[in-house]
Amino acid sequence: MIDKPRRGQKAGRKPFRKDGDQPTSSRSPKPRFNRENKPQFNTDKPRINRADRSDSPSEQITPRISRADKKVIPDIDRAGREEKTRKFVPSPNAIASEENTREESESEEDNDLIYGRHPVIAAMKSDRQLNRIWITAKLHYDPRFHSLLVEAKANGAIIDEVENLRLNQLTQGANHQGVVAQVAPYTYKELEDLIQQAKAQRTDPVIIVLDSITDPHNLGAIIRTAEAFGAQGLIIPQRRAVGITSAVMKVAAGALEHFSVARVVNLSRCLETLKTEGFWIYGTAAGQGKSIHDLDLRGPVCLVIGSEGDGLSLLTQRHCDQLMEIPLAGKTPSLNASVAAGITLYEVYRQRGSQKLDMTTAISVSSKTFPI
Repeated sequence: MIDKPRRGQKAGRKPFRKDGDQPTSSRSPKPRFNRENKPQFNTDKPRINRADRSDSPSEQITPRISRADKKVIPDIDRAGREEKTRKFVPSPNAIASEENTREESESEEDNDLIYGRHPVIAAMKSDRQLNRIWITAKLHYDPRFHSLLVEAKANGAIIDEVENLRLNQLTQGANHQGVVAQVAPYTYKELEDLIQQAKAQRTDPVIIVLDSITDPHNLGAIIRTAEAFGAQGLIIPQRRAVGITSAVMKVAAGALEHFSVARVVNLSRCLETLKTEGFWIYGTAAGQGKSIHDLDLRGPVCLVIGSEGDGLSLLTQRHCDQLMEIPLAGKTPSLNASVAAGITLYEVYRQRGSQKLDMTTAISVSSKTFPI
C-alpha cells in the first residue's frame, strides 16, 4: 500500500520521517559533543607569556602576509620609520583634460555665434566678416535689418530664414531676439598697435588692463562701460582669463565693433611697456592705497582691474605706480570687478570733464574782465 503524501508535501517525494524512525542514509550519525571527552591541547611545550615574548631570544616575530597580493611584509617599528617625500606628478588624464579644455575654448572662439538685435546690427555695420545669418521672417523684412542683410549677402554671407525653434537650438535656449549670426574669429590687436592707436586718438588716452577676469559677463560689461566713457582700448592676458566669446559680445551690446582689445602673454612685461610709453599705472585694490578722489587721473593713464575672487596679484601690484581704492560706506568689503571698473572710469571722466569746465569758465571770466 502506497502512503499518501501528507498535507504540505508534494507528490513524488519521500514522506517525512516520523519521530523515532532511523535515518535511511548509510552514514553513521554524527556523535554529539561530550564535555568529558574534550580534546586536550599539547601540554609538552611550555607556554610563553606575551610580555616575555620579546625578551626570549629563541622566539622570532613571524612576518605578516597581506591577503591582497600575498607578499611578505616584515614588521617595522613605526617610531623609526622614515617619512618619504612625495612629489606631485600630474596624471596623464589630468593633462589630457586640460588640453581638451583649451582646445574647446579655442574652437569656441573660432566658430562663435552672436545673437541679439543690437550685437548683430553692430556687427553688420562694422567691417567684421559674417559667415552666416539666421533670422526669422518677421525681422527679415524689418527696415532696420533689410538693407543690412542685402549688403551682408553681397559680401558673401549666407542668409537663412528660419523659425524660432531653430534659433533656440543654435543658442541653446538663450535670448536670441529672433536673429543669430556666425562671425569670423575676433582679431586681437597687437600691443604696440593699440598704444599707437590710443595716442593718435587723444593726447591723454585711457587704457584698461584686466588681471585674470574669468567671467564673460564681467568682461562684456567692462568693455561696454569703457567704450561708453571714451576709453581707447583694453588689454587681457592670454592665460587664466576669458577671451572674446559670444557671451562677451552679447553683454557688450555692440561696443566691440568700435573698441580695440589686445591679448598679451606676459602681463608684467605689458605694464612695463606702457610705462615706457608714458602711461601712469593705477591698480585698484580693496583696502590699499589712496582714494580715487584724492588722485589726479588726468593725462595718459592705465587702469588695472583685478580678478573677481583674488583681486590684483602681488606681481601685478609691484608693477603698478600707485594703488588706489574706492571708498565704501557700508559693510560690504569689496565690489564686483565690472562695477569697480565702471566707478573708476567715471571718476576719470569726471576729472577730465571738470578740467574742461574750469577752462571754459576761466575763458568766460577773462573775456568779461578784459573785453577784446
